[in-house]
Formats: sequence, structure tokens, C-alpha cells
Amino acid sequence: MASGILVIDDEAVLAKNIRLYLERSGYEVRTAGSAEEGETLIAEFCPDIILLDYQLPGRSGLELLASLRNLGGGIPVIMLTGQGSVDLAVEAMKLGAVDFLTKPLVLSKLRLSIEKALGGERSQTALAYYRDRDSEGGVAALIGNSPPMQRLKSTLVRILEAEAALGDDEPPAVLISGETGTGKELVARALHQDGPRRRGPFIELNCGSIPPALLEAELFGHERGAFTDARERKLGLVEAADGGTLFLDEIGDMEPALQVKLLKLLEEKTVRRLGSIRDQRVNVRIVAATHQPLEKLVGEGRFRSDLYFRLRIVELSVPPLRERGDDILLLARHFLALHSARYRKAGLAFSPDAERALRAYAWPGNVRELRNALEQATLLADGPVIVTAALPFCTLLGGDRALGPATPAGSQGASSGQTLDQIEKDVLTQALNRSGWNVTHAARILGISRDTLRYRIDKHGLAKQG
Repeated sequence: MASGILVIDDEAVLAKNIRLYLERSGYEVRTAGSAEEGETLIAEFCPDIILLDYQLPGRSGLELLASLRNLGGGIPVIMLTGQGSVDLAVEAMKLGAVDFLTKPLVLSKLRLSIEKALGGERSQTALAYYRDRDSEGGVAALIGNSPPMQRLKSTLVRILEAEAALGDDEPPAVLISGETGTGKELVARALHQDGPRRRGPFIELNCGSIPPALLEAELFGHERGAFTDARERKLGLVEAADGGTLFLDEIGDMEPALQVKLLKLLEEKTVRRLGSIRDQRVNVRIVAATHQPLEKLVGEGRFRSDLYFRLRIVELSVPPLRERGDDILLLARHFLALHSARYRKAGLAFSPDAERALRAYAWPGNVRELRNALEQATLLADGPVIVTAALPFCTLLGGDRALGPATPAGSQGASSGQTLDQIEKDVLTQALNRSGWNVTHAARILGISRDTLRYRIDKHGLAKQG
């Protein structure tokens, strides 16, 4: 059984990256943004170890640590802080912390600290996991044999071969384009995992998920007193990714003023924290991704042309799921196996009609929608066979009759004569009408995110009637 780890840290981006890193190491991870939320999760989750930030809103990490010691239970606590003072470290150890790590965290060092706290048996398990991941990860882990995926994998291999032959340690920036949900992050991770920076950190940031006013501080960090709430120095994600890869998703959402600073980073390999007068040298590989056509944004004056050309030294295009033919079934079986193991429902399989429905559907939310749809089908399965009616999109459409027979990828229509765009538009319209045009509810019905749904609404020019 996987060891459980609770991360209590109000830096949401950092907590997310820690969670993703540790989950890939085989741990079960939960996150909390405050001491109060952490206490609730401790009772519900019963973690094997706690990663506790010193600076929390309201009660400090030290106060929570003292409470945990008084309660007993003996859960190991690793203290995290941006203030690397000796006095603080001593105080944390006196209160029962098993280790004390300063930010920016070196994730490999964090993992070793966790393994030490949990014991040698866990360490051996982790080492086995990493050996397996290194042999199976990267480009080899990208599922799909369709021509578009074969072309993508071939391009990735050529990039990696060229990178290996570099006479310096400055790999080119890479721009990954593709519709929302196609797996752009997986492609970025493959570049990192199979490249010379595999031992360094992989840090990701969705530029559209953070308000523009906060994005600069997240990326570049700040000095104490740089602004009202800057109570301590904070290193940004650029410095945290030093020696590794920084993945900037949805780069098209970045404000023009911040684009200038990103261009400077790419050109000069330096970063300046907010409130500082000094540039810090960094060695970081930038991989950016977008679902928006950056050429159009450049033409509209919303994205700098010099940054666009600097980012797209190498450009990769991830194909939408509807163009990947039988990859749909490969991925469906893969996700079904994963979800079956997670929910302990061994032996699940698709009926022939369900496979035909999976193959025929246009998948407007791409791989993410497929994964979510199959999790729902697995969760609600009441027998060993997943039938058509158990698939969320078929329920929405009134069964597989609305889908028509399976058609080859790239074909222009099913038996109804509808194009894939028309099918997609009909699916979206039915979900929106069914939910009373509540975007959140409609997205839940479709198994896609609200952002994906809004993008699709804009794409098709959909509007509520009446």
C-alpha cells in the first residue's frame, strides 16, 4: 500500500508540483493551504508523513507542529521554509521535526528526506520505482501508433539526439501547440525525462491559472518588502527550475509586460526578483505550450513577435484525439486498466458496441475527456463489461444511435453525413441546453474542464437561444 503524504503549504503552485512529483514516485498525496485545513486532513487522511511550511496564513507551521506533538501520534514532520536560519531549524527540531529543508526545494533531496523518515524498506521501493520509470518513461511512455503520433515521436527523438550532441548546456526553447486536453504536458515531460536534464527538476506553471498581478512573483520571485504582503524573500519558479526544465503552459495568456521579462530570461539566462537590483544567473530550459494560435495573437498585438520567434526555435504539434484513429482504443484500454486498479474492479472490459462508440465519438475534450469519461464509467460499473450506456457522452446523446458507426480518423462524416465539427457542436449544444446553460454543470456532464468548454463555445460561436 502506498505511503500517504500530506503537504501543508499555502504556495499553491509549489504544493502542486510537490504533489505531482511525489505521486510519480508512488506516494498518495494530499495538499492543504492552511494549518486549520491541514488539521482536518490529518484526521481524515491519516498520513504517514507531513511536509509542513513554516509561513502559513493564520497559525504558523511551528504552532501546528507544537499542537501535533502535544496530541501525540508520532507522525514524522519535515519542515519547509524560505527562512534558512539556524535558530528556526533548532526550534523546529526541538518541536519534533525530523528534518528541515529550505526553499527553493530540490525535489530529489526532498524525496530522500521522506524515504529516510519512512525507513529503508520504502527507500528500496522508491529506487525500484525510479529504475522502472527511467526504463519505461519519456517518449516510450507516449501511447499511440497512429501516423500523427509516430511523426511526433520521431521528431522528439531527433530533438533529443541533437540535444545529446550539444557542445554546451543550452538546449533550444521548444513550443508545443495543440488543443486543450491533447497531452502537451506529457510531451514536455518526455523531453525532460529522456534528455540530459532528467536529474534536474521539472517545474510546471499554467500561465492562465494565476492572476497577472501574481504571475510575475510566482515566476521570478521577490525580496522581502518588495510589496505589502512580501514578509520574506521568495525564490520564483525560474530559480527553482535551475538545472532542469520550466514548462509554461498556456503561454498565450501571459501579459505583454511579463513577456518582456521572459524574453530577457531566454536571451540573457538571468532573472531579477521583484524588489532586487541584482540579476541572478540561471540555467533553465524553457518549454512553452499553447492551445491558441500564437501567430494570430502576434497579428492582434497581444503577443510579442520577438518572443514568439524565440520560443518556437523548435515547434511540436500534438494531434487532437479525433485524428488519431485506433489510438483512441489503445488509450481507452490503458485508462480503463488504471481506473480498474484504483477502484479495485479487476477484469473490466468494453463491449464491442462500446468500443465502436468510443471510436466514433469526436472527443472535443481530447485525451483528458477520454480519461475522465472512463473514470466515471469505471466508478459506476456494476458488472465486468462497460457497455455503451455507461459512457457519459452516449448517455448525453441518447445512446450509440446518435453516434453512427465508427469512421476512420480524418474522415469527413459518419453515416448521418455530419462532419466532426458538426457532431462536436451538437454535443456541446445538448449539454448546455440540458444544464440550462450552466457552464460548470455542462462541463461536468461532458467530463471536460470549464476552460475547455468555454473555448469550444467560442470556437463554434454558440449562444443561448431565447
